[in-house]
Amino acid sequence: QPQVKESGGGSVQTGGSLRLSCTASRPNFVIFCMTWFRQAPGKEREPVASIDRDGTITYLDSVKGRFTISRDKDKDIMYLEMNYLEPNDTGMYSCAVSYTYCSHHNIVARGQGTQVTVSS
Repeated sequence: QPQVKESGGGSVQTGGSLRLSCTASRPNFVIFCMTWFRQAPGKEREPVASIDRDGTITYLDSVKGRFTISRDKDKDIMYLEMNYLEPNDTGMYSCAVSYTYCSHHNIVARGQGTQVTVSS
């Protein structure tokens, strides 16, 4: 299975920005979908944004207009540009990949995550 690694987390104040990166290496097949998830303390993990190889993008409603997902298909690298960060955005952000359409049922690998902390 592919190895997935995230980077770019950190601590910022409300209104600040961060850029996360996710790299998937050694896949067995072509990676079709890449998804950012986040999990806040005491809450369930939720999908934040996903992008597939055709360029189809989806966002969690609460991040629309603030977060931008992008992907380098040739290198299987995904980015999440996060602007106007809010305390509710705090959590562990992880990256997951699948060989077919975007669905939590199709995930074949997930990274350890990178922490994002937004203070008020």
